[in-house]
Amino acid sequence: MDAYLEEELFDLFTYCIKDPQSVDVPAKRKRAEEIGRELYADGGTDALENMFFALENRIKEELGADARPYRVWWNGLAPDWKY
Repeated sequence: MDAYLEEELFDLFTYCIKDPQSVDVPAKRKRAEEIGRELYADGGTDALENMFFALENRIKEELGADARPYRVWWNGLAPDWKY
């Protein structure tokens, strides 16, 4: 399941990085938040950290972009996730 979610998040973040002004960004954010809730329910904050670490590195290497601004999308999902 995690591999599927990682691919979906990678696609969502890639879309938003390439076209941050798109009208689709709010829908992409909503889906990313849903995935974050699934991850947190399954593995807690560690699952969120592990997934974002993998995505951050992959986006940096494959796109040369920074995914860190998207960490805030998961704020409020876990008491100790505050970015």
